[in-house]
Amino acid sequence: MRFAVLIAGLLLGASAAAQDKTVRFLVGFPAGAGLDTMTRLVADRMRARLGQPVVVENRPGADGRIAMDLVKAATPDGLTLVMTPLVTVVTAPQVFSNLRYDPFTDFTPVSHAASFLFGFSVGPNVPAKTLAEYIALVKRDPKQGSYASAGSGSLPHFFSVLFAETAIIPMVHIGYKGSAPAITDLMGGQISAFMGTASDVAAQHRAGKLRVIATSGAQRARVLPDVPTFREQGFNIEGAGWYAAYAPAKTSKETVDRLAAAIGEAIKSPDVRERLEALGMEPTGYGPAELARIHRADYDKWGPVIRASGFKPES
Repeated sequence: MRFAVLIAGLLLGASAAAQDKTVRFLVGFPAGAGLDTMTRLVADRMRARLGQPVVVENRPGADGRIAMDLVKAATPDGLTLVMTPLVTVVTAPQVFSNLRYDPFTDFTPVSHAASFLFGFSVGPNVPAKTLAEYIALVKRDPKQGSYASAGSGSLPHFFSVLFAETAIIPMVHIGYKGSAPAITDLMGGQISAFMGTASDVAAQHRAGKLRVIATSGAQRARVLPDVPTFREQGFNIEGAGWYAAYAPAKTSKETVDRLAAAIGEAIKSPDVRERLEALGMEPTGYGPAELARIHRADYDKWGPVIRASGFKPES
């Protein structure tokens, strides 16, 4: 009995000690992007809920995989988290044969923070105003089927593969290093089409510098209410990206629940929600179980599409 009491006391002492230390929120991408902005908003709110410092550390490189490696190796004491996009835990594990982590066994799901939709855009010199018109154009002139994304192996890349299969048209992917250069070339007429985050193209669409002809959600994108979805135009496909928080494997349920509650409360606060919606995100704040369900469902959904694409990152 005294041994059990001693162990319980040690565990409580360790938990209390951890709560006195700084929580590090790693972001595997540069400062200033939407993911970084969201994580900093959440961290600011978490400090008051947890009663301890919460800092954001940018560890960019390898499309977020470096940050994932660091969190995998961290002590599972609730002091190291990663806020990451879907790509590091859904697409990367299915395209990189030399990945140093397993998305399901090396991490503990904490919170699904926000989701975001994609928009399919054409340049100002492309006459198509609907998906049907674009498909007809590509069938007449296959070179119009060349399209860009912000990166090879990204979800917009694979969503385009799904669209091409559904529409039965030849489409050739051109991977850029980021959305900005791809959008510049789209507006300049160097490329015909672009699949990217809806918020990245919303302003240019409204200004008439490019034309978004479809969005990827079950409902229309908040930032592009005038643009019909793929489903509205007769294509039974949809997809969304998301951001979520993970801790190292073997983090205790008590610790995970405490962190998830703090993140969820931050995401659902009116001012944070308003900021995220302005960035083109749909705030969610789901807990560990729902994140685990979404993660597995998207992994299984995109696996066949990724394999069908034949994409190899080494090539």
